[in-house]
Amino acid sequence: MEPYDDELRQFAAHGAAPLPPASREGHVEHDGARIWYATYGAGTPVILLHGGLGHSGNWGYQVPALIGAGHRAVVIDSRGHGRSTRDARAYSYELMASDVLAVMDVLQLGKAALVGWSDGACIALILGAQAPERVAGVLFFGCNMDPSGTKSFVATPVIERCFGRHATDYAQLSATPDQFDAFVGAVSEMMKTQPNYTANDLARIRVPVTVVQSEHDEFIKPEHAEYLARSIPGAELITMPGVSHFAPLQRPEQFNDVMAGFLAGVLD
Repeated sequence: MEPYDDELRQFAAHGAAPLPPASREGHVEHDGARIWYATYGAGTPVILLHGGLGHSGNWGYQVPALIGAGHRAVVIDSRGHGRSTRDARAYSYELMASDVLAVMDVLQLGKAALVGWSDGACIALILGAQAPERVAGVLFFGCNMDPSGTKSFVATPVIERCFGRHATDYAQLSATPDQFDAFVGAVSEMMKTQPNYTANDLARIRVPVTVVQSEHDEFIKPEHAEYLARSIPGAELITMPGVSHFAPLQRPEQFNDVMAGFLAGVLD
């Protein structure tokens, strides 16, 4: 049995497992920002999109699993996050979705499966809605698609440990290491009113979608996940027991099993 990090003590102290050496990495200049990306392994492409305030290194337990399964793992730091920069414009999920498409173009990826966590899930689903021909499927973990889907915020030790890790990593990776507070403020402002997709918007999505909700998610209402699965044509709903919003870090093998099942269903 794998060691669990349900309280994120390991993550707070050391971060996720380090990413392996990249096959390729660099920056894409796109729409006022420099977007960092890296690829690992070879095979069918799977793009991993991290959560708000985090960065691609938070996928340290998933990238080796994808390589071992014969996939090409692609990670992208969302604009303003990690090693990526941003301009003075307000954040929007649609803008960050366009950044992902720009990275796909540079890497000449005609189509890829998208695994999104929190804000990354929203970005992935928007890309699936806007450019379905480029998206093999979306694993949508732990996010809302309109403001009604979120719970009232309650600070917990687990959330505080995660936030502390994000602050440390931002100072180490960002081109603006002293601007973490402003960064948090800008991302938080986006989250207050975005995303805001209606049931009719969701009904027009035509890519395979698996909605994954953790049993103890601190941020997303379980009934919202159920609503998303009902509203997106053909979507599947999976509930992960025993974990929270941070499942890829808390119990990686459990999350990776769900990810592997999703990929088996959407990739030839």
